Amino acid sequence: MHKNISCLIMVFWLFVTGMSAFISPDFAAGNESNANIPKPGGELVIGMFNCPTHLNPAIVSGVYTGMPGAQLFAAPLRYDENWNPQPYLAQKWEIAENGLSVTLHLVKGATFHDGKPITSEDVAFSVMTVQKYHPFHSMFAPVEKVETPDPQTVVIRLNKPHPAILLAMSSVLLPIIPKHIYGDGRDIKTHPANMAPVGSGPFKFVEFVPEKHIILERYDKFFIKNRPFLDKISYKFFKIFDQLSLSGGEIQLLPYYFNPMGYQLLENDKNLIGTDKGYEGTGPMYWLAFNLRKKPLDDLRVRQAIAYCIDRDFIIKTIFHGKSQKVTGPIIPDSPFYSTDVEQYPVDVKKANELLDAAGYPRNQTGKRFGLTIDFIPGNPALIQYLKDDLLRKIGVELTVRASENFSKWSDIVSNDNFMITQDTVYNWGDPVIGVHRTYDCNNIRKGVIWSNTQGYCNPKVNELMDAAGSETNFEKRKALYAEFQKIVVHDLPIHYLMRYPFMTFYNKNLGGINDSIWGVLSPLDGVYWKEKPQER
Repeated sequence: MHKNISCLIMVFWLFVTGMSAFISPDFAAGNESNANIPKPGGELVIGMFNCPTHLNPAIVSGVYTGMPGAQLFAAPLRYDENWNPQPYLAQKWEIAENGLSVTLHLVKGATFHDGKPITSEDVAFSVMTVQKYHPFHSMFAPVEKVETPDPQTVVIRLNKPHPAILLAMSSVLLPIIPKHIYGDGRDIKTHPANMAPVGSGPFKFVEFVPEKHIILERYDKFFIKNRPFLDKISYKFFKIFDQLSLSGGEIQLLPYYFNPMGYQLLENDKNLIGTDKGYEGTGPMYWLAFNLRKKPLDDLRVRQAIAYCIDRDFIIKTIFHGKSQKVTGPIIPDSPFYSTDVEQYPVDVKKANELLDAAGYPRNQTGKRFGLTIDFIPGNPALIQYLKDDLLRKIGVELTVRASENFSKWSDIVSNDNFMITQDTVYNWGDPVIGVHRTYDCNNIRKGVIWSNTQGYCNPKVNELMDAAGSETNFEKRKALYAEFQKIVVHDLPIHYLMRYPFMTFYNKNLGGINDSIWGVLSPLDGVYWKEKPQER
């Protein structure tokens, strides 16, 4: 059995039995032998391809907000490399036997970066903020209320069992934000603290210059003893990742890297270490999303025609140099809920043209049928050019390519219904309740919110299946519900799934404490240290 499957089943078992876990708040320090105790100090420079719109992960998704966000804000739990929940702000927890409540016991003495104590009121405020504003609508949808019987105790009341509730308390998904700042009555979506946050995590905010850098420094009063080890973390933005910046030492860690032509250069560098670990939690996949509110994409036959003429095997082998795996549905193959019993959409140009003819879109004198616009974030021009050439040649559909200069521009276009087709990399986030439901939920069509149901897709049967699977604690029954869900969604084709995104992380060989979590750099980096500090540049 796949390692991830067995680990996820363990999580379900923990949920059903209502077990609690406890480790001392300074648990991680005990993992080091006396001979290998890390020396504190030094700066880590991390390369990032896209600049986040702001630094508050409670109200926006995405790895580029999540990377600095996981350092700025602590969460109730953290996860190890085997999908096991570990204490963080919550030193222990219990799930009720009926699955309708989770009780968290917070560590004592934890403070925000302005010195104010972190209490149960802040946790309750954070849960309800994420529930209301985060694009992952289903993640905390079962939460009815959060009780705070004393400053160190949080009781989360659910209206139905929630198998993914513990995973949803990870750093990147439930940052604990200060109620005394964000609860001041101002609109949290535009709150000035989003750009200069007062956090609860191992590193505190210093400076954010969009498209240039984010600078964080060690919080000396962090609640885990002797953590973090590093004095400073800086994030530097690049229009195009330059491998020489990593090889030359300008940056020392490069996550979410995918450039098949650049792999060999980095892998052959004796001063670097490369790993594909740390992406198990996110489960990234690459797809084309259709706006079902725009003609002619509101016609299923048009979407099917496009799917039938895209050669995914060719894309993986030729454009991505065989460094990937085909994905055929909304749940990634690593998941225990993945099903192959879906429409596969093999290449069939004849069928594609027949579908467009039947839909009432004949070719004109030049051989063209109609035009579409495709939006994308710069990064895969070869794929976009392939799609542009192939659709015109095979089925007479002319693609106009619209490249956004940065993530913010693309996000504004897609989240506000101003697109027809978009290319995107989207994540499963460990459990379908967290990262899959959001894309297909009729109740999650939210203008201005990226990575929600931006396609405008709504099938009541799909919602019914997601609701049932999201509260089912029997693994086999849940798997069957998700199998039916996948079959319907793939048939309806709001999205055409291409492949899993094979990200790599490259980092300086003198860094220790890297990739000890399913979340990788989306987890707190308080345990990262320099074995030998790099020379000042």
